[in-house]
Amino acid sequence: MASLSSQPSKKVRNNSGSGQTVKFARRTSSGRYVSLSRDDIELSGEFSGDYSNYTVHIPSTPDNQPMATKAEEQYVSNSLFTGGFNSITRAHLMDKVIDSDVTHPQMAGAKGSSCAMPACDGKVMKDERGKDIMPCECRFKICRDCFLDAQKETGLCPGCKEPYKVGDYDDDVPDFSNGALPLPAPGKGHNNNMSMMKRNQNGEFDHNRWLFETQGTYGYGNAYWPQDDMYGDDMDDGLRGGMVDSADKPWRPLSRRIPIPAAIISPYRLLIAVRLVVLCFFLAWRIRNPNEEAIWLWLMSVICEVWFGFSWILDQIPKLCPINRSTDLELLHDKFELPSPSNPTGRSDLPGVDLFVSTADPEKEPPLVTANTILSILAVDYPVEKVACYVSDDGGALLTFEAMAEAASFADLWVPFCRKHNIEPRNPESYFSLKIDPTKNKCRSDFVKDRRKMKREYDEFKVRINGLPDSIRRRSDAFNAREEMKALKHMRESGADPTEPVKVPKATWMADGTHWPGTWATPSREHSKSDHAGILQVMLKPPSSDPLMGTADDKIIEFSDTDIRLPMFVYMSREKRPGYEHNKKAGAMNALVRASAILSNGPFILNLDCDHYIFNCKAIREGMCFMMDRGGEDICYIQFPQRFEGIDPSDRYANNNTVFFDGNMRALDGVQGPVYVGTGCMFRRFALYGFDPPNPDKLLEKKESETEALTTSDFDPDLDVTQLPKRFGNSTLLAESIPIAEFQGRPLADHPAVKYGRPPGALRVPRDPLDATTVAEAVSVISCWYEDKTEWGDRVGWIYGSVTEDVVTGYRMHNRGWRSIYCITKRDSFRGSAPINLTDRLHQVLRWATGSVEIFFSRNNALLASKRLKFLQRLAYLNVGIYPFTSMFLILYCFLPALSLLSGQFIVRTLSISFLVYLLIITICLIGLAILEVKWSGIGLEEWWRNEQWWLISGTSSHLYAVVQGILKVIAGIEISFTLTSKSTGDENDDIYADLYIVKWTSLMIPPIVIAMVNIIAIVVAFIRTIYQTIPQWSKFIGGAFFSFWVLAHLYPFAKGLMGKRRKTPTIVFVWAGLIAITISLLWTAINPATAPAAAADGVGGGGGGGFQFP
Repeated sequence: MASLSSQPSKKVRNNSGSGQTVKFARRTSSGRYVSLSRDDIELSGEFSGDYSNYTVHIPSTPDNQPMATKAEEQYVSNSLFTGGFNSITRAHLMDKVIDSDVTHPQMAGAKGSSCAMPACDGKVMKDERGKDIMPCECRFKICRDCFLDAQKETGLCPGCKEPYKVGDYDDDVPDFSNGALPLPAPGKGHNNNMSMMKRNQNGEFDHNRWLFETQGTYGYGNAYWPQDDMYGDDMDDGLRGGMVDSADKPWRPLSRRIPIPAAIISPYRLLIAVRLVVLCFFLAWRIRNPNEEAIWLWLMSVICEVWFGFSWILDQIPKLCPINRSTDLELLHDKFELPSPSNPTGRSDLPGVDLFVSTADPEKEPPLVTANTILSILAVDYPVEKVACYVSDDGGALLTFEAMAEAASFADLWVPFCRKHNIEPRNPESYFSLKIDPTKNKCRSDFVKDRRKMKREYDEFKVRINGLPDSIRRRSDAFNAREEMKALKHMRESGADPTEPVKVPKATWMADGTHWPGTWATPSREHSKSDHAGILQVMLKPPSSDPLMGTADDKIIEFSDTDIRLPMFVYMSREKRPGYEHNKKAGAMNALVRASAILSNGPFILNLDCDHYIFNCKAIREGMCFMMDRGGEDICYIQFPQRFEGIDPSDRYANNNTVFFDGNMRALDGVQGPVYVGTGCMFRRFALYGFDPPNPDKLLEKKESETEALTTSDFDPDLDVTQLPKRFGNSTLLAESIPIAEFQGRPLADHPAVKYGRPPGALRVPRDPLDATTVAEAVSVISCWYEDKTEWGDRVGWIYGSVTEDVVTGYRMHNRGWRSIYCITKRDSFRGSAPINLTDRLHQVLRWATGSVEIFFSRNNALLASKRLKFLQRLAYLNVGIYPFTSMFLILYCFLPALSLLSGQFIVRTLSISFLVYLLIITICLIGLAILEVKWSGIGLEEWWRNEQWWLISGTSSHLYAVVQGILKVIAGIEISFTLTSKSTGDENDDIYADLYIVKWTSLMIPPIVIAMVNIIAIVVAFIRTIYQTIPQWSKFIGGAFFSFWVLAHLYPFAKGLMGKRRKTPTIVFVWAGLIAITISLLWTAINPATAPAAAADGVGGGGGGGFQFP
């Protein structure tokens, strides 16, 4: 392990080694170019007319890069960085990351030649194709560390003893036989923002492509790029410069807002108004007409109905303005990636995107699931150099680390395969599980062969992933046994007491034979889930800025016409120490925000759960259509709907939640935007930093140029340079990245109406390569102490203090005036898994409801919101905090039919015409609203009914417990803890719905069971009693029985879940049922013991010899 204190700074290194060298050359009579030094050239009279003086700018091509930059980038990608509280940040150079072979040159631990220096086992540096880099013309193989030592000590090559070149590692006399040297265009200086990576198919620098990009000329007497005004006005404007510029095309928006047809939305709003009026009249009638015979029954029913009416208003009124949206992906490509005179090669001008994946426990979140999610991200259809993927392992497990390394290695084949054959979906597990013809819409003749090879490789990949736990255990046991032998040998040599036990820690070992700095299988001090160092590994270093085509002989599959680059991929496990509050998932997400700001600083962030993968490879482009459109500067996030796989066909427990995702969220999109639901959301990084949305008119008064980058104090007058550490921490690089992310996230200033944008072409500049100092800074910002005395979790990033940190985070943004967008795509953007087991589903809903109760009792209550939150949006957020409290009234109301049947009374004195008319109108309005909502939301009527059923099931179980837990937390300060929901890997040989039939007992099942049993018993008792009455009162029985059947119909999925598969019902269910039946029977006997005998004495059932007697 080596300290990073000796590493040079990034600025020093760039200033000293990366400047472009100015050289001179002349052409001889034979046509050969000869390099000259400044001392050899006399500009006056030296050259005759046969010779020309050239000032040649050698571009920074893959063959002409500063050696120090190459060495530093190689060092970063092969090192595991660790650090944290009161510890030095160290970089551990890893020649071996996983036991299997690594082939991709971007990945840590890739195969390479060994260093030729004596007693050095380092690996020779590699270029983008994985070929060895030799810094000297003698081709002496040397690793990064030995090269730096040689430069520092003598400056001589250890092989030939000749001095190394300073800055470049090419020969002093380049070979110009491939073509002429490109010069800058006439009247233009050298542009350092041009492409640095221009290769042809053979991997050589392509001077013609560089000429095409720079519009430079060859020199006197040679052809050069035609200027725009060369041919006068006769030439078509659109063809000047050789191609059409996108700026010359008519301006069009990237997205459109599509209103709901008036034939649907107008009756929908009318029915809402009618039902609201009728509901008010009905409640007024109920209050004015009490039932004196059962005043207690009447009072409870009226209280519940008033609350239900209030709850219905909170849920229904925000649905007044539903809308649909559409995007134009072709236009997005034309605006940002289409070749033009200003961008001949079509380099992308799209902003960067950082994708976050969070995981915490490899036992409950299988590494194979996470690995498939990562593979779908690495294969996303977005400019490779603009994508950076980060995985946060909050458990610090070596199993997750090596699984991610295996995924990065497998991506070497999977990602080019997806690009070559346009594969969808790009999650290999989901793709190979499709039940459709795989050759559909595939036009390449080698697809079947490639798919067969890839399927075999993926099967082997799964075997490696599933075998990692045993592999790590066996490896650790072997190394631990070796350490014990060493300790025993040392004890014998030192003369210690041999009877004393050998104290050797049971460590977990990495593939290179060193201790894993994270959590060990046998936890110990500084190596447990709550106590370990911060870990950061750049698994895949940033790719080159231009396509790198594969070759025909270097892969299992031929990728000669396919870009083989992979996006940047980083593994991160934040530091955890006892005594620090780590804030669960919200803390992990904030650590990702800080680390990514330093490493890649993508202006947009897309977060996904480990079991939610990219189902539509163009999903990011869909979201970018809104962010980059006119007026998109005040959009804080794009929320995509959650779609699930593995749900039973009947969707017994409403896991798809389509009423919420396709109804409520679509409606909020027409107000201020949907709420944030935790995954499948693309954020604007600047909005996460706690700033208000930009005010173009106010901001541009301070700046002369509308496209000039602003400082943090321009957005927040109270935030000057001295206040930055208080809000964001003491990282200078993090503070400097904020205005850059804001500038890069602006829409394109391609229209006069875009007052707040950036100039076209501003994001075509290649990103700087990573260095050790930058990565060390990223390690420091994920330490456990970094957030102390800052505003992280309070105003900045994900908000702390609630188990539903997602809703609170979105609420804070809306409260500052930002708006959000709901993006529903034709092909689902993301898909994930959901718990189909009844117990797991109840616990999931319990967690959500508890978070809502916490929101209600906190300062995040919508009642305390600012004026920037719109009224309908305020009602929606108010409903988020209030809906769990409906459970108290719902449970009481579900018992009312049974109490009515047992007591012989009803909630009204008689079933009058007024009561029945009100009830009929409300019911008709309910049916009409349901039908129209199904029409404009696109959901099915059965899905709507499933949602209603689950609302009652969860309202009588999870919501009630959530209210109790929330109140206990507020009053007694009892903290609430939840366990992760287990994710299934979906074994092909097992029933994919096996979890549906598993019945696991939980106390959450008690209230629904009691409600169901009480209503069933009440119906039986009331029916028998009514039959044996002298004058049967069927109206009261029918009224009570109708509402009891209404309750039981809603509880049907719950009862079916208790039955399990083949009626494998737990014994506890029958025990509870019997206990409840006996208790109710005894209670009835105790309350009215003389009712049945008296009825028999009065001759009920007489003539038949004996009447019915209830015990």
